[in-house]
This record gives sequence, structure tokens and C-alpha cells, in this order.
Amino acid sequence: MTGGEVAGILVAVFWAILVSFLAVVLVRLAQTLKATTRLVADVTEQAVPLLADASATVRSAQTQLDRVDAIATDVQEVTSNASALSTTVASTFGGPLVKVAAFGYGVRQAMSRTTDEAPRKRSRATVVAGRSVPPAGRRTRWGRKG
Repeated sequence: MTGGEVAGILVAVFWAILVSFLAVVLVRLAQTLKATTRLVADVTEQAVPLLADASATVRSAQTQLDRVDAIATDVQEVTSNASALSTTVASTFGGPLVKVAAFGYGVRQAMSRTTDEAPRKRSRATVVAGRSVPPAGRRTRWGRKG
């Protein structure tokens, strides 16, 4: 064998090893791509129903928020109406009720004065720190004026 033949055989062996290595790499790459394709398909299969459920949940939440907004609006309107009604009742009946109460008090006072034969004189006592101080002009038990 000559030097050229040995070099040709070495190049052929090198190319055979290189092609074998590339074939193994390509087979493994194909397997990885198949696994990735399966994984993406599984994720898509599971994600689509989850997204549909999430979309339905968001729609339901929006419906509930619309209802709560309507209820809050109604409560605000009822509160406004109740406030207006209480103001109207107070202005309509408040003045006359005070006048009727004052009139009733006056009548009771007049009736009590006519039924009492001698009007009682009320003594005025001052309270200082929990003690009753007698009114001026009355004698205390020590004989001094208070």
C-alpha cells in the first residue's frame, strides 16, 4: 500500500465516523422534536379548556359586578329618598309638634297651679362637689347665715 492509498482509507474512515456521528445527532434531534411536539400538544389540550373556564369565570364575575353596581345604585337612591322623606317629615311635623308640646306643658302648668291652693315656693340649692349648699338667707346649724 502506498501512502496515497492509506491517506484515502483514513479520509474514508473519518468521513464514515463523521456521517455516523451526524446520523446519531439527527436521530436524537428528531426524537427531541417529537417529544417537544407531544408536549406542546398536551399543553394546548389542557390550556384550551382552562382558558375557556377562565373566560367563563371572568364573564360571570362581570355579570355579578354589574348586579352589585345596580344594587349599589338602588341603595343610594333609597338612601337619598329616605333622607328627603325624613327632612320633609321633620319640616312638616316638627314645628307643629313642638308647639303642641309647649301648649300641653303650659296647660299642665296652669292646671297644677289652679289645683294647688297655696303655690309652693321652691327652694334653690346649689350643689358643690357633691354637697348641697343651702340657699342664702337660711340659717345653718351653727347659727350663721349661709
